[in-house]
Amino acid sequence: MITIINYGSAMFRRSPTSTSGSHPATIAKSAQDLEGASKLILPGVGAFDHAMELLDGSGMRGAIEQMVLRKAVPVLGVCVGMQILAASSEEGKLPDWAGSTGACGASTKTRCRSRLVCPIWAGMTWCRSAARTVRRLEQDSRFYFLHSYYVDCASNDNVLATSEYGIAFGCAVRSNNIYGVQFHPEKSHDYGVRLLKNFAEL
Repeated sequence: MITIINYGSAMFRRSPTSTSGSHPATIAKSAQDLEGASKLILPGVGAFDHAMELLDGSGMRGAIEQMVLRKAVPVLGVCVGMQILAASSEEGKLPDWAGSTGACGASTKTRCRSRLVCPIWAGMTWCRSAARTVRRLEQDSRFYFLHSYYVDCASNDNVLATSEYGIAFGCAVRSNNIYGVQFHPEKSHDYGVRLLKNFAEL
């Protein structure tokens, strides 16, 4: 069961049920709702600190950490949901949900592509390590970005895809069972649907 975490920051407008065929999905608003999840989606829109405050207030943070960090349940962070996988952010002061470990790559940090105009559509360059994640997605697939923050990984080994808009930056990351995308697959038409299907089929 794919479980979308509703902690008050944002929700998908299209559910994985409608985008990934036979893969059922449910919404979690409490720690109890997370029971039985085989994969998690952590969406988000807004500022880093505000997202962390909402996650803390949801009562789900401990359960998410237990599932992802100890039980290795796959999680996909989207937009701010990806940023709070980083150890810290230039726009905030709070540590990430995993306690400053940088869950999507050691010593990661959320940075800003300063003064760039968003939202934008941008093409991807997929890394070899992204093979299972990007099946049926060609190079230069275009995805929708809502703002100019991105996760700066300490190691290129954690980068699944890069894009270029003013500067080159990592826009999709992975560390073991933890995935993150800065763009919004649920708003990226067919390319986004394919990406969600790939995550569901991992």
